[in-house]
Amino acid sequence: MTGFRTGLFLGGVAAAIAACSADTQSSNESDGASSETTGSSSSDGDDLGGGRGDTGATGSSAIASATGTTGTTGGAGVDVGAGEGGGSLPGDGSGGEGGQSGVEPGTLTAGVWDDNRNFDFFLEYVQGLRQDGLAGLIDLSDDDFGAAHDFFSMAPGPRQTLDVSLVIDTTGSMSDEINYLQTEFIAITDAIEERYPNSEQRWSLVVYRDEGDAYVVDSFDFEDDPAAFQQHLGAQSADGGGDFPEAPDAGLARAAELDWRDDGDTARLAFWVADAPHHEQNAQAMVDAIEDLQALDVHVYPVASSGVDELTEVTMRSAAQLTGGRYLFLTDDSGVGGAHKEPTIPCYFVTKLDSAIVRMIDIELSGEYREPAGDEIIREGGDPQDRACELESGQTVEAY
Repeated sequence: MTGFRTGLFLGGVAAAIAACSADTQSSNESDGASSETTGSSSSDGDDLGGGRGDTGATGSSAIASATGTTGTTGGAGVDVGAGEGGGSLPGDGSGGEGGQSGVEPGTLTAGVWDDNRNFDFFLEYVQGLRQDGLAGLIDLSDDDFGAAHDFFSMAPGPRQTLDVSLVIDTTGSMSDEINYLQTEFIAITDAIEERYPNSEQRWSLVVYRDEGDAYVVDSFDFEDDPAAFQQHLGAQSADGGGDFPEAPDAGLARAAELDWRDDGDTARLAFWVADAPHHEQNAQAMVDAIEDLQALDVHVYPVASSGVDELTEVTMRSAAQLTGGRYLFLTDDSGVGGAHKEPTIPCYFVTKLDSAIVRMIDIELSGEYREPAGDEIIREGGDPQDRACELESGQTVEAY
């Protein structure tokens, strides 16, 4: 591959215009071991955590410290169940009977970065990794990124309806993020409904692991009933993996095969939640999957979880830049999970993840850029002044 397929990119652009003018890598390398924190139940039930949780490894999860480890249901679970026991120290998931009453809505924290608003900085970042010979780097040229930047510099205009897909790495190291999404989903949909009561929300789910696991990729197509979608999401658990790279290329490729609405009134987003990169030999498959989503005008919003490395970050940021999304990254402010990589950016604002997700959807539906409100900001990374920061070179970047 010598670069992003320009013809396909321009075809997607034309269609869109026509439509509407702290090293935690080791925790990932032992995904299989991390799944020991998951209990099991032999009977169907409504509660995740219906069974007795296995003993968790010390330091595996701050969530586990509140109520013990999570039990997975033998059938289709829906709600997060209450558990007993658990360690008394953050990260101590010892003992306890399955349950996740310690997972509260609005727990996880995140920053957001827009590489199309800071394009020169982004291009220098990618060029530096090319020069360093980063293994597995996806094959995209400066012209590929530049064409995307030129297109997404145009005001998108508002959208009336909403299609969102959650694309989730469900290997063993992702238990915290999966538990959070299972708890938080209804609150997020309710917040969107309050702001946009006529948005006709539809949600879909794609889950992936890796070769040799119980599945490589599975999916549930769009539902217009949040409760039905929640049932699919609630049935998921973290398991498998075994090495650091996983199969995000398969997950994103499956997302492109979903039944997206193709009218100009629909905002199409994919939130890709993951903590590991593709296998180096699958770099071209990653490019193909990103191309397919871009051609559908699906904006990719990665959510970088604990344990990401530089290849994961640059791949996620590239996917967001090329499709008009933004890079979300979890932070240590919540005290949940392992340490989170400091992103390769100079400054940012930390908010709750749920408010960041709702703000991204608000941007897509309104067609207007939304800053985080002052009372949403938990912490500043770097030293932003007036929502921006100045680099030693004199270049100014925007921190939201």
